[in-house]
Amino acid sequence: MGPQMTVKSAELGLHTDFIIDTVDDRIFGGFLEHMGRSIYEGVYDPDSEHADEDGMRTDVLDALRQLEMPVVRYPGGNFASGYHWLDGVGNKTSRPVVRELAWQSIEPNQFGTDEFIRLCRKLDWTPMLAVNLGTGTPEEARNWVEYCNAQAGTKFADMRVENGNSVPHAVPIWCLGNEMDGPWQLGHVPADEYAISAQQAAKMMKGCDNSIQTVACGSSGPQMPTFGEWDRTILEKMGAGLADYISLHRYVGNPDGNLTDYLAISNAIDQQIETIDACARYVQGKRRSSRRSYLCFDEWNVWYRARGGNHSDGQGQFAPHLIEERYNFEDALVVATFLMSFIRHADSVKIANLAQLVNVIAPVLTRGDQLLKQSIFYAFRMISIRKGGVALRHSITCDGYESSTYGYVKDLDSASIIDGNLLKVFTLNRDPENPMQLKVSVADRAIGRVVSSDILHAKSPEASNDFDEPEAVISTTHEGWAINNEATTEIPPLGLIATTFEMT
Repeated sequence: MGPQMTVKSAELGLHTDFIIDTVDDRIFGGFLEHMGRSIYEGVYDPDSEHADEDGMRTDVLDALRQLEMPVVRYPGGNFASGYHWLDGVGNKTSRPVVRELAWQSIEPNQFGTDEFIRLCRKLDWTPMLAVNLGTGTPEEARNWVEYCNAQAGTKFADMRVENGNSVPHAVPIWCLGNEMDGPWQLGHVPADEYAISAQQAAKMMKGCDNSIQTVACGSSGPQMPTFGEWDRTILEKMGAGLADYISLHRYVGNPDGNLTDYLAISNAIDQQIETIDACARYVQGKRRSSRRSYLCFDEWNVWYRARGGNHSDGQGQFAPHLIEERYNFEDALVVATFLMSFIRHADSVKIANLAQLVNVIAPVLTRGDQLLKQSIFYAFRMISIRKGGVALRHSITCDGYESSTYGYVKDLDSASIIDGNLLKVFTLNRDPENPMQLKVSVADRAIGRVVSSDILHAKSPEASNDFDEPEAVISTTHEGWAINNEATTEIPPLGLIATTFEMT
C-alpha cells in the first residue's frame, strides 16, 4: 500500500470590487524566431503534405490556432541582431542565402516580413517586430516601419506594393533590439550607448508612424550583473514617450530535480516583475511625468535540458535541431504559474510572449509530417481561452511550505478574472502528495453555475507526451464542482484546474 494521503483544505476569497486592472489579452502572446526548426520545418514547409498555397503547414497552424494567441513576436531573439529585413522581401529566387551568427545556421530568407504578415492574417495574430539594433542602424529600422505601415507613394512603401502587398501591414508593436545588455548579443554595448541608439531609432520610427508602440530592451534576466540598473538607465534616457514598454525575459528549469522548489518559482517571477515595475515607476516619479513605461515580458518559458553546446550551435546547417526541449507534466504546471503571475500583475504586465511556438522550446513539435502537442500546450490553452476581463485581488487561506531557493509559498497558486457575470478562476495544488479541498467564494456575489472547467493532471511529474504516446498529459473536463452560492471541489496532488463560473 502507498502512503496515506491527507486531504488538505484551502479557501480562495474574492470580492468583485477588489480590482487590480484589466487583463490585457496580449499577455497570451507567442514568439517565432529564425532559429532551428521554428520557421523552416515548423510553420513553413512547402514540401510537407500539409503545406497550403503559401507553404504554411496547415496542421501546425491548426494547433497554434487553438492557443488563441493575440500577438506574436518575430523574427528574433538573438537572430534579430544580425538580421537585415531587406534580405527577406521581394522575389524569393533573388533573396540571399546567408550565414547568420546568432545560432551559426544557414538562413535562406525564403520566409520574411511579407510571409510572416500572411501567417499572422491566417491566425488572427497581431504582428510584433523586433528591429536590428545590433549590426543594424536606426535608419534601417525606420525604413522597415515605412515598408510595413506607410501608404503607397514613398520608396519603401512602394517596394511593399511591388512585392504584392498594396494594403499596409499595420504592425503596431516594435521591439528596439533584443537583449542588448548581454555580452552574447551581436552589437552588445553598455546601457548608455544602447539608450542613444534606441532613442534615435524610436524617434525615427515614430516619426514615420506615430501610432506605433515601442519596446525598449530591458534586462535579459535577474542573473545579469546590471539587472535593474540597466533598466533604470534606459528608461531615464528614453522616457515613456519613446519607450512605451520595457522588456523582461526569463527562462526557468528544474536541473536539481527538486519539484517543490521548482513549483515555488512563481515567487521569483513575481519579484522580477515587481522589481522592473519599480524601476519604471521610479523613473516616472523622477521625471514628474503622468506616463510610465509598462512591462512587456516578451520571452519566457521553461528551458534547461536542451541548453548550451550543440543545442545552440547550428554548425553551418539549414534548419538544424536546436533547443528542442521535451516537456513533462511539471513543466506544464510552471508554465501555468507564469500566466497566473502575469494576471496578478495586470496593472504592469501588458504584453507577454511564450518563447517559442514550434519545435524550438515549443508547445508544438513536428517530425516529418507528424505533429505533437506537448504538455505545456494544454496548460497554456486552459488559461488563454479564458482571457477577457479584469484581474481580482484574492485572499488565500491554506498551508504552505518553505522552498529551498524561493522562500515560502502557499500550497495553492491562483489567479482570478471577472468579466461581467463570468468569473474565471485558475488554481494549482502545489502539494505533490495530498489532494486539496478547495472552496471559492465571492463576498458580494453568489456563484450560480459552472460554465466550463478543465483539469490538467498526470500519473507522475515526469509524465510526458511523445509521438508514440501523444496523450500522456492532456487537459480534460473537470466535473467535480459543487455549487451552493460558493463553489467547492477537490484538486488532486499537482492538479491544475481552470474554471469559468457564472455568477448571480
